[in-house]
Amino acid sequence: MAFTLHGIAVSRGIAIGRAQLIASTSFEVTHYMIEPDQVEREIRRLDDAVAEVVNELYSVESDLPEESPPEFAALLELHRLILQDPLLSEEPQELIRARHYNAEWALTTQLQAAVAQFDEMADEYIAERRADVEQVIERVLKVLTGTARVFSDLATGHEGTLIVAHDIAPADMMQFKQRLFGGFVTDLGSTTSHSAIVARGLDIPAVVGLGNAARLIRQDELLIIDGDAGVLIVDPSEIVLEEYRLRQRDLELAHAKLKRLRHMPTRTLDEVPIDLWANIELPGDCELADEVGAMGVGLYRTEFLFMNRQGELPDEEEQFAAYLQVVKAMDGRPVTIRTLDIGADKMLDSDMPPTASNPALGLRAIRYCLAEPQMFLAQLRAILRASAFGPVKLLIPMLAHVDEIEQTKVLIEQAREQLRARALAFDAAMPIGGMIEIPAAALSLTSFVKRLDFLSIGTNDLIQYTLAIDRSDSAVAHLYDPIHPAILHLVAQTIAAGARAGIPVSVCGEMAGDARLARLLLGLGLRQFSMHPAQLLSVKQEVLRSDTTRCRTIARKILAASEPARVRMLLESLN
Repeated sequence: MAFTLHGIAVSRGIAIGRAQLIASTSFEVTHYMIEPDQVEREIRRLDDAVAEVVNELYSVESDLPEESPPEFAALLELHRLILQDPLLSEEPQELIRARHYNAEWALTTQLQAAVAQFDEMADEYIAERRADVEQVIERVLKVLTGTARVFSDLATGHEGTLIVAHDIAPADMMQFKQRLFGGFVTDLGSTTSHSAIVARGLDIPAVVGLGNAARLIRQDELLIIDGDAGVLIVDPSEIVLEEYRLRQRDLELAHAKLKRLRHMPTRTLDEVPIDLWANIELPGDCELADEVGAMGVGLYRTEFLFMNRQGELPDEEEQFAAYLQVVKAMDGRPVTIRTLDIGADKMLDSDMPPTASNPALGLRAIRYCLAEPQMFLAQLRAILRASAFGPVKLLIPMLAHVDEIEQTKVLIEQAREQLRARALAFDAAMPIGGMIEIPAAALSLTSFVKRLDFLSIGTNDLIQYTLAIDRSDSAVAHLYDPIHPAILHLVAQTIAAGARAGIPVSVCGEMAGDARLARLLLGLGLRQFSMHPAQLLSVKQEVLRSDTTRCRTIARKILAASEPARVRMLLESLN
């Protein structure tokens, strides 16, 4: 019987094929006590299982094709680092010694402790790392229980196979031959899950967060994955099937045409130049940015240098090397480096303060950096040193108070003095900008623009804080609305304030990468967009087809509308 499931679209496109169900490994493993003389043997059994998984991850990495996106290797490295975390590598051994738990019991006990920490995290991206921890531990448990080859049945797959799973580890996805599957759907996940990142890297349609797909779908059932709408159609009728086949062919042609836009100047129909930049997380992401013709890096998220470390944080030299790699890769194009956006909800090491009761409102981002000036100074020195090799802009996240800008500037000047004392070069005129992602910042623009060289609107947090909605909470996620009148007014006010002050304003949140909102943002006056590289050419196509005068006229009508239906109708007419 035909039915439809709605989830979260994480990788665009349409896939049609037969379901390949991947069974989920339960963490309900056998628990039993061991004898005292069996302790060391049980610890060796655990160590051997971890070592086997580490070797397996290295093997997966060595088998990656040369043309694989660079973040694939980074994700495998992340999973190896998780296995080295003392919480999961040392604590289970202590449980075996102290309580005489068997290896599986000790490992799942520590997993529960780690998961409890992730459940308290407010930042969506960091909370999604819970899935990475679970996936890594699942691999170890498979070795311990003798079920490590659970994905080997895919070797018998056929072209067009669509993967259906409760959840799926990116390392397992990378082992699939691309010809064997055309898309995947999972019960769990979000736009920031690593499975979603891998799907975008492979450029295959994917929908996550479906809830019960793995239980409702039968093996070999005919499926349609609509990665644009976030829809899964099970056992479609011939009419629906034919319609999607036509759409699939149209999308394939459109995708091929998009690649031709890479070298075209980014100008609207009325000759207004637009900057399209890339958001990156790792130096290797610059290759993806270059492939789509990004004009620069609008957001370099530096926190990924700090996460999943053992003990010591990255020092100035390590950070400088990473930033320099990005600056050189962009070859004269601007690089916007955001200072550390991490805090009470993103544990760096065991010495950090305990998780706050409401971490989204706690010690994070610039607040955390100002509370740890020596750590912050090391990062500022590294960024300043990189600025000597190309155009670098420094971006301060999570600003709410003018005092935070002033205190940051004092530390920047201190970092400059320290570099001068060491006779190290830097750009003394490096622009300093601030993120507008808290409503207080959007309402303090008059003061902010006097103290900053540019602004960047982080729409993800701005929407979350303005509407009081945690979009990772399925109970309220449907209320997360980027075109809510309050959001549009805050974005418009920020762009207008920047124009009056003569400083540039960009949008680096997900709104910038949504091609359906490109003309609306142009109409609001936006001239700098920064997004995931995979989204850039789609947005560029909309820019090339747009007339800013018409966009401005309809955008004003949208700002004047108060009814959601009216806003959506006007947006449809604009597109």
